[in-house]
Amino acid sequence: MSDTVFANSAELGATAGDWIALLKPRVLSLVVFTGAIGLVIAPQHINPVLALTAILCIAVGAGASGAINMWYDRDIDALMKRTASRPIPAGRIEPGAALAFGVVLALGSVLLMAVATNLVAAAVLAGSIAFYVFVYTMWLKRLTPQNIVIGGAAGAFPAVIGWSAATGNISALPLFLFAIVFFWTPPHFWSLALYASQDYARAGVPMLPVAKGARHTRICVLVYTLILLPVTLSPYWFGLTGRIYAAAALLLGLAFTYCAYAVLADRQDAAGKSLTGDKPARAAFKFSIMYLFLLFGACAIDRLL
Repeated sequence: MSDTVFANSAELGATAGDWIALLKPRVLSLVVFTGAIGLVIAPQHINPVLALTAILCIAVGAGASGAINMWYDRDIDALMKRTASRPIPAGRIEPGAALAFGVVLALGSVLLMAVATNLVAAAVLAGSIAFYVFVYTMWLKRLTPQNIVIGGAAGAFPAVIGWSAATGNISALPLFLFAIVFFWTPPHFWSLALYASQDYARAGVPMLPVAKGARHTRICVLVYTLILLPVTLSPYWFGLTGRIYAAAALLLGLAFTYCAYAVLADRQDAAGKSLTGDKPARAAFKFSIMYLFLLFGACAIDRLL
């Protein structure tokens, strides 16, 4: 059966790039980075080969989640401009082949993590895959405008996985990093949703701008960004990081808050629709990615020094 669907996908013209696209490579860069930071900041260090294997497992596990997500969401992906060219809705890869690809990668990543590192890391990796697939993709995404708030936990696991791969346990610092990504996800994703709201409305996905309106979403972007600032400073307050990290968290937090305020202050019509083409929202989305890279990088530098 699996040989047949893979063969059919090859006949449809699927390339290596199409299979890689199923893994959502743009998302993987952030996942791999935060997972690597979890390894770097851990008090115990493992053999470099095992560390690279652990990072590979995190990447493959996240990619597997993306492939299964694309299989499940193929109907709504076909309705949205920014996703219609993905391999499944574009007809280059059969849905069954994409599902098989994702499941095999998911199982392989968890088993390899268990063999290469420890069962704790493998269990957290398995939990992150299950949460993204079953809780976010299959349950929350089409059910509630709070989908990204709860479902955002799926993307918060990599630092915990990296830490547990090195130590075999879960401690306070990786849990703080988990919380940071958890509270970072809503303003990051809602900034994107503001200028992609027509796509989500067309597909019937109740993202916040569709369900509650653009004005409400802009307020929520600022509120969550304000909540994020003290959350990022918590590792310093609890003595887990030093002044280098604290200074970076404060400066980056203030910059992110400025971006979020710009989203709220963007010129809008009576319905809350942007009159500038959502330029502040696009800028906030781009900055949010750089923000997380710099914040986690500062944490690693602080711990190493």
